[in-house]
Amino acid sequence: MSVPSQPTLSPVSTDDPQLDVAEALLALLRDASTEPRPDIQLEALTLAVAADLPVLLWGEPGIGKTAALTQLAAALDLPLTTVIASVHEPSDFSGLPIVGDDPAEQGVPMAPPDWAVRLVRAGRGLLFLDELSTAPPAVQAALLRLVLERRIGALRLPPGVRIVAAANPRSSAADGWELSPPLANRFVHLQWTHDHEVVVRGLGGTWPRATLPRLNQQRLPDAVDFARRAVCGLLTARPTLVHRLPSSETRRGGPWPSPRSWEMTLRLIAFATAAGSSRDVLSLLVRATVGDGPGLELLASVDRMDLPDPEELLADPAGAVLPERGDLRQAALDGVVAAVRARPDKARWDAAWELLVRAVRTGAPDLVVVPASTLASLRREDWDVPASIEQLAGVVSLSRRADEAAARVAR
Repeated sequence: MSVPSQPTLSPVSTDDPQLDVAEALLALLRDASTEPRPDIQLEALTLAVAADLPVLLWGEPGIGKTAALTQLAAALDLPLTTVIASVHEPSDFSGLPIVGDDPAEQGVPMAPPDWAVRLVRAGRGLLFLDELSTAPPAVQAALLRLVLERRIGALRLPPGVRIVAAANPRSSAADGWELSPPLANRFVHLQWTHDHEVVVRGLGGTWPRATLPRLNQQRLPDAVDFARRAVCGLLTARPTLVHRLPSSETRRGGPWPSPRSWEMTLRLIAFATAAGSSRDVLSLLVRATVGDGPGLELLASVDRMDLPDPEELLADPAGAVLPERGDLRQAALDGVVAAVRARPDKARWDAAWELLVRAVRTGAPDLVVVPASTLASLRREDWDVPASIEQLAGVVSLSRRADEAAARVAR
């Protein structure tokens, strides 16, 4: 049986018109526009970059970390310099020793790499350290000075240069390493996830646009004062949170509280406050610097800073404005009861009951159950029961019956 002859393939010429058509098609595919679109991840990233803090984006491969950095650099008009940390030697970041004419007198200078020289000449830019989690420990140690002091060999990066890194979790990184605690504690760790709608619209040709947060000049002093009160207030009440090195190796490679990370947190709160950022953005930022536990405690402390003064509520219960959010309303009512407990008085006790009635009328009734029970226990024998308490009796009894039913089901 004869074998059919194969067609002879002629070499492709670079002048082939088909390649020109292919280039035209690729150009159309690359053509995309941007739109102003709320994106808390992008806003948190942009805010941290504006605050001149090193940021580390954590996310699975192919999720768009590099694309986000490229788009951010373009939006902020910053030249992007990408350095793959895992393929470099420690000397690439600490500098290569160059022997001069008289090393005994002049020493041996450490020559920086070419990309660092270009950044210094430009005076501004976005330095992107990619694949940080696959860099071996020796390279991570060399990166410490770059990230903290912005020094590479004998050069110091200018203030106009921002540093952003990206890493894959160890489980999905090729030959991945856990970040060393000293290096991890120098970063704002943002968890990068994809938004289905953003991806679909982006593939359709429209991506969200990153913009620098608009800092309100008049709010700067108040923003600094607010940030200092928030951080210092929490650490005064919880001194063990000042420095808490995690016990597990994995958690040491992420955000954890230290004096350095608390200073970063204070700066981010000030920037977020001056920019009028949402609580969701603030939550991302504080948890990215000190971890979930301390970060959530700080957010709760910040919420309590905005609570109304219990004494002002007791002074004018009829005109009191209670928080809308359930947890904040609960905290405000608990504060009122605590104020009455600290300074018991018949008029203050009656005012507290009036506030509880107002809370029932304007919000979820179940929030007053615990404060009402506690307030009732503060009654003195010579205090008459106010008529308003009857409006709460049904709420308290209904809640108790619900608790008893839940207990029977649990048994």
